[in-house]
Amino acid sequence: MRILLADDHPLFLDGLKNFLKIRGIDVVGTAIDGLEALEKARALKPDVILMDIRMPQLNGLAATRLIKAEQPDIKIVMLTYSENDEDLFEAIKSGACGYLLKAEEIDKFFELLSGLMNGEAPLSPSLAGRVLEEFSRQGRTIRSTGQPVEKEEALTSRQIEVLTLLAQGLIYKEIGAKLFLSERTIKYHMGEIIERLHLENRRQVIEYTRRMNLGKK
Repeated sequence: MRILLADDHPLFLDGLKNFLKIRGIDVVGTAIDGLEALEKARALKPDVILMDIRMPQLNGLAATRLIKAEQPDIKIVMLTYSENDEDLFEAIKSGACGYLLKAEEIDKFFELLSGLMNGEAPLSPSLAGRVLEEFSRQGRTIRSTGQPVEKEEALTSRQIEVLTLLAQGLIYKEIGAKLFLSERTIKYHMGEIIERLHLENRRQVIEYTRRMNLGKK
């Protein structure tokens, strides 16, 4: 896993770089603002970017949207002190596949980050519940009969990833390739999503992702 680090605090940046190298992770470069992160992403083509939100010139959320628009295969994980819900959900809408807090314990941080290699979405435990709750809260819809649906079940982090990629216009085969899953597995997840959100078909799921602005770059 080749990682690019983007943070405007030199001491934190150096410390994180050394920590990751000790753990055997290849840190291919560092950036001190969003513009440099964009340039380094173009030049180095890392597998993963750990991106701070609050940075000068171009913040991490804007940089994430630009990088994902150009290089959608790069996985971007926000690494920040911000526990603000607005930052959290905007990061997901911008294309980030994870959101970790700088205050996380070292072993837990590494465990969550390592999950990327298995196709998992790294989310600090204190934030994961908020994401699932928000998806459940906003997932209410009206059936074709005009009757309100029952309360939805919470979605898993994997299902959230599938929804996010679907909102970006990807077909099942492309979603499977990005998540290293078979097309059959993606179809299974879609079936679970439809059932948990009490929807009826793929078209309604796409309408749901649009209301959530999940495909926003």
